[in-house]
Amino acid sequence: MPEEPLRSVAAVVNAVQTLEGAGFPVRRPFPTEQLPLVDPFLLLDHLGPIQWKPGEAVGAPDHPHRGFETISYVLAGKKEHKDSQGHQGNLVAGDVQWMMAGAGVIHSEMPEPGFQKAGGLYHGFQIWVNLPARDKMMKPRYQDVPAAKIPRAQSQDGRVTVRVIAGQALGATAVIDTRIPVHFLHYTLQPGGRTLQELPAEENALVYMISGALRLGSNRETVREGQMALLSPGGGVELEAPETSEAPEEPAASAERSGEGQTGAEFLLLSGKPLNEPVARWGPFVMNTREEILQAIEDYNAGRMGTIDF
Repeated sequence: MPEEPLRSVAAVVNAVQTLEGAGFPVRRPFPTEQLPLVDPFLLLDHLGPIQWKPGEAVGAPDHPHRGFETISYVLAGKKEHKDSQGHQGNLVAGDVQWMMAGAGVIHSEMPEPGFQKAGGLYHGFQIWVNLPARDKMMKPRYQDVPAAKIPRAQSQDGRVTVRVIAGQALGATAVIDTRIPVHFLHYTLQPGGRTLQELPAEENALVYMISGALRLGSNRETVREGQMALLSPGGGVELEAPETSEAPEEPAASAERSGEGQTGAEFLLLSGKPLNEPVARWGPFVMNTREEILQAIEDYNAGRMGTIDF
């Protein structure tokens, strides 16, 4: 079998800025009218970074989910999780919660009480991964992984580090179990850092820039903070941080360019095997048909997804 060609940048998308939950700011490259999903990924929200004043931090109060997985990844700050399955816990910097909503769960993600009172910097991500039709009504499942248990790897020259949340990179393999093949990699490249990330040819792939600038793919396209690059089909992808900072030709349409002038590159690389199934979505429910959405709404209104009463 011939070797797959290296991937190139097929398109660059500027994130749009919006408010989510009870009013916290997010940068969202998708879903939008122009880009509803990147199969199997349904949503990518970049939360903050925002400096909350004492008493002002907000989150996402009780809300339902059905038919997909949610990933909460905290880079700074403290968040409290509760759900209708009786789970409760706090997420701090570096922690990951991978929740399979499956048949349905009521979920709450709020600032941890001490953090809400004192204020501080909050920064993180919320990512949704679709479930295949066969798994959409499975019992909810949770994987809460503290920062210390997330595998971390580094290149020999020390210029490339990666946190392996799902999949494999630089010889490290994730501890999180996923329902479908997925890579979720948090890379940090120092100036001049470069690496080749191998990816299965059958997976769709994207890169979302957190800060700095990155030369990406076989066409060496430069992407910057607040931008997402969609990668072409292929095998691996080349990743390189310029030796010196590169002034942007124009700012990303909706990004507050807090990282402008930074050297190096920090970004998420996501890839996953597409489901190639019909997608019916309404707010927090993602199913395959309109009838299934109507059933989800009925089940939620009837209280069949439970309540958070603790």
